[in-house]
Amino acid sequence: MARFLEKDKERNVTVFGKNTTFRGVLKFAEELQIAGTFEGSIESGGTLVIRKGSACTVDHIHAGSITVEGAVTGDLAAADRIEMKTGSTVKGNVSALRLRIADGVSFEGSVEMVTTDDPVDIFTMRTDLLKTRLQNSDGE
Repeated sequence: MARFLEKDKERNVTVFGKNTTFRGVLKFAEELQIAGTFEGSIESGGTLVIRKGSACTVDHIHAGSITVEGAVTGDLAAADRIEMKTGSTVKGNVSALRLRIADGVSFEGSVEMVTTDDPVDIFTMRTDLLKTRLQNSDGE
């Protein structure tokens, strides 16, 4: 249990609760979880989680990684991965290095799989993104 708490202290997670409504342009650095309603645009190099029961209407979302458990209308782009979990709804185009769509997902849009041959700069990249990138280079 103590190990779990220590790990959480290292992460900087922001949560918009189910009673939160946000309209506008949102930028964040590490991790954001949306459980309420969002309208606008999101720009981040971090992790975005759109929780079950949430509703997002966006011009676009650009993030390091995106996990959708709720509903999103608009275009999604991730530097690393997009994951659509069972029961989620996505209406829009997606672009990512990796894509996972579970059974039971409602998806309307096009998919663009991007590739990268960019060198990894271990001195400036966030450690969690570096770790993910290095793990994926092993063919995972």
